[in-house]
Parts: sequence; C-alpha cells; structure tokens
Amino acid sequence: MVHALDYSYRHRREKKGDMRRLWITRINAACRQSGISYSVFMANLREQGITINRKVLADIAAREPDDFARLVQSSLAKE
Repeated sequence: MVHALDYSYRHRREKKGDMRRLWITRINAACRQSGISYSVFMANLREQGITINRKVLADIAAREPDDFARLVQSSLAKE
C-alpha cells in the first residue's frame, strides 16, 4: 500500500511533464508542416506579443490546422 501511494504521488507530478512534452511534439509537427521550426515559431510569438499557452496551441494544431497556419503566418509578420 505504501508503495502504491508513493508511485501515485510521483506519477501525478510526472504526468505534468509528459503532457508538456506531448504538447510540444504536436506543436512542432504542425510547425514543420508550415515550414517553420518550433523554436523559431515560439520566439516569433513571444516577439509579436501573442500569449497562448502550449496546451491551447497543441489543441489548435490538432483540431484547426487552418487556424494554426494563420497563426504561424501572423507570427512571421514583421511589425
């Protein structure tokens, strides 16, 4: 019983990192389809002042690829 509680405690924390890695993988795959790398895309978003978290970006990439492509284009637009 003690081991089970210890494992469940540890895995609740590991799940957060696992989800972050999954979101980054999904965003990266969608970025590559648009011809841009993940790091450049995220840097451009930050530079443009667009603040969307990785969870939402991954959801947009998976469910709305056209909207994600527009988001990539807006991140590339220079002020």
